[in-house]
Formats: sequence, structure tokens, C-alpha cells
Amino acid sequence: MSDTADSNLPPVPPVSAEDAASAADQPASAAPQAARVASAPFVPSASLEFSKNNAPAYLMPGDTPWKQAWRIFSARVQSMSDQVGRRLTQRTLKIGISARIFHPQAGARGLQAKTLQYLEESIAQWVMSRDVLVLMIPTVNTNGLLHPSKIRLRDYAKHLDGLVLQGGADVAPQTYSQTATRPEWSGDSARDMYELELLHEFVEAGKPVLGICRGCQLINVAFGGTLYQDIASDVPEASPHVNDLYDSHRHAIQFPPGSSLASLFAGQTAPLVNSIHHQAVRDLGRDLMIEAISQGDNIVEAVRHTKSRFVMGLQWHPEFHRAGGAELLDCTPILDNFLRAARETRF
Repeated sequence: MSDTADSNLPPVPPVSAEDAASAADQPASAAPQAARVASAPFVPSASLEFSKNNAPAYLMPGDTPWKQAWRIFSARVQSMSDQVGRRLTQRTLKIGISARIFHPQAGARGLQAKTLQYLEESIAQWVMSRDVLVLMIPTVNTNGLLHPSKIRLRDYAKHLDGLVLQGGADVAPQTYSQTATRPEWSGDSARDMYELELLHEFVEAGKPVLGICRGCQLINVAFGGTLYQDIASDVPEASPHVNDLYDSHRHAIQFPPGSSLASLFAGQTAPLVNSIHHQAVRDLGRDLMIEAISQGDNIVEAVRHTKSRFVMGLQWHPEFHRAGGAELLDCTPILDNFLRAARETRF
């Protein structure tokens, strides 16, 4: 067929690959049509159109490479910010609790001849009630002959989000530069040294600390304060703060004006707490503020370190309150403040 004849043919619409293959199989009479299909120019679809400057059509008019780069950078920053936000708000908190220490007894056998470190169940359950992980922090012995280790207490402060100092044996008078007035009040100096180091590591790391009973007294001693070795002996006019009822023994407390607990428990003038201690804060440590006192005798019942995000000591045992009845102070708001500070200072 001549070129002139071909130029007079009507335009041929785009044909799919299947149609082209089918045309190749047609008889000779259909060859001219197939030739026209094969020679027809490719026309791109609208979704693949390019602008005059060869940029994709989906880009904004007048877009420059710098604008595109800035949007990509902004998107990456936003993605990283979202990931950090999710980690801050969703990662489970890890709270360390100091260990109680059982020292070997002379002449004992079996476990009683060993040094044991343990965790009182109620304090662990109270902290875990807010869906956080609880880990007991053991003492460390970097000079141990049997099992040497390079782990330090500061490693726990680095990797955990907060510290709870649980109750237990008396703080040794020698820890605050005094001598025991009676042998049974000699306390546990080994535990004092361990918990004082632990406390200072968490404070240095900016992590929150909540001290319970002995923990409250230890916080006071850690910042240079002293203790009454025995309330009944040192403050004869004071009400009984311990008796055979143990955690069923209770008394009313008051929150001084301006204290954080007064704000937290606004409207509660004389809440009840359990009372299971024969020692108490005497001389207040530096940068500490009294948060609660017992009603009637003004024995210190709670302290707070004013230079830290959250370092507070409670002389009572909040972990026993729910089992003690609805009339006892619900200390969940204190726990929530502690955990909130742990989340905000976790890095």
C-alpha cells in the first residue's frame, strides 16, 4: 500500500497488548490493519503525564527541589517525634524496690544461715496496681570473691524509672552519728549503706523516690537529719505510735498549710493512717519540708525534698490501707504522682 493511501486512513485508537497479539494472528487480509496498529505512536495515559519541566504531575505547581526536601525532612522529624511520644506514654514503667535483708543467725542451719534479700508482698502489689513492672534491687558486691561483677547500683538508677524504699529494720544510730541507747535499737547499718547509696544514685539521676516507714526515716538521714531512736523514750508525751495491733493500729494526721499533700488531699482535715513505728524524724534534713504530722503530738509523718522533682517519705504504710478499711486514707493519688514523675523523668 502506498504512503499516500496510508495518510488518508482515519486515525487508529490505542490498542492493548492483547489486541496487538490477536492482530498478528489474523489472516493476510487483515495485515494492513495490523501494520497500522504496530506503527501507531504511543500515547501516555493521564496518570503518567509529566509537566513541562519533567516533574511528576502530582507535585504542587511551582514546587522546587528545596520545598520538596523540606517537606520530606519535616515528615521524618514528625515520624520520629511520634515514636518518642509513643515511647513516653505507652512503654511500661519499671520501678525498683529496695531489698529487705535477713542476716545469718549464729548457729543456724539452712536458709537461716544465709544472707537473704526479700520483698514484702503488699508493697509490690500496691505499686503493681497501676500496671507497672516491679523489680527488687539486690545489694551489689563488686569485690566479691565468688561472684565478681561490674554491675553498680547506679546501673539500676540508669535503667529503672523510679525507686521505692520499703520498710523494715531500724535505721542504725551510727548512720546519723549517734550511738544506740539500747542494744535492740542498734538497727541495720549494712542495709543503711546499701539504701543510702541507692537513694543518692536515683536522686543524682533525677529519678523519683518514694520512701515508706523506714524509707521516710532514711530519706531524712540521707540529707543530714536525725531520728528519735524510740518515740516513747525520747518524747514521753507523744501518743503511742506502735503496739501489738501492728497494721491495725492507727491515728489521725494533719497536712501543714502549703504542703503538697494539703493540696492533694484538699478538704481532708484529719485523715487516718496506720502507725507501725517506734522511731521518727527528729531534726529535719537539709532542703526537706514537712508534709504531714500526727495529730496531737506533732510527730513528723511525711517529708519531701524540695530540690528534687519527686522525693517523698511517708511514715505510714499506704500498701496496708485498703485492707485496713475504707476509713483509712486512700493514698493512690500519692502513688499516681510518683509514677507520673517517673514517666516524665525516665530519660
